[in-house]
Amino acid sequence: MSLTVPAGGWHASGLLFENCNCTVVCPGHTHFSQNCTHERCVGLWAVRVDEGAWEDVDLAGVRAVVAYDSPQRMIDGGWTEAIVLDGGAQPAQREAMERILTGASGGPWEVLDRFVGRRLPTRVESIRIDDEASLKRVAVEGLLEGAVEPIRGRDRSRPVTLQNMFNQIHAPEQVIARGSSRYADGTLSFENQGTHGLWSHFRWRVDAPAPERGEDA
Repeated sequence: MSLTVPAGGWHASGLLFENCNCTVVCPGHTHFSQNCTHERCVGLWAVRVDEGAWEDVDLAGVRAVVAYDSPQRMIDGGWTEAIVLDGGAQPAQREAMERILTGASGGPWEVLDRFVGRRLPTRVESIRIDDEASLKRVAVEGLLEGAVEPIRGRDRSRPVTLQNMFNQIHAPEQVIARGSSRYADGTLSFENQGTHGLWSHFRWRVDAPAPERGEDA
């Protein structure tokens, strides 16, 4: 994949939540070298951009889903991955999000792209994301239904969280949850029930490339 970062760089921030078939917390989420609960780890990430820009393209409000199937030890690679982009977005917004989520423009998803062995054709569908204090839900008619709910802690007014957690795409503070999801696109399919889930408010950024020598002379 050729890496093309726009002249002004790009940035995006918003809501990111996930569900896979592991028990809580997914070992692969902690580090890709850890063995996941089952022989295959299958699940999804749901993305809602609240603020962002790629060149002069405003990304605010754009939604996307990334579904995947990976080996038990995720670092071994060979993942199958499918991207679903927001049918309500403008073509330029979808193009920018596809470049971000495939890692073609650098950033955290470039790291994840190293493990993808098979990338299914990108789909464009109407994506619904509901964001409530105690429930995050994603739906694509005929393709996907998913939701995650926080695990209750000692203080019932606050969710259980991971703090100072290193993860390529999530924020350092993450809410631990249980989730369920069903996904089927004809090639990749899974059904999870009461398994690993979490969410965070991500911040992704790639700065503008440094000028080539002599360019400012």
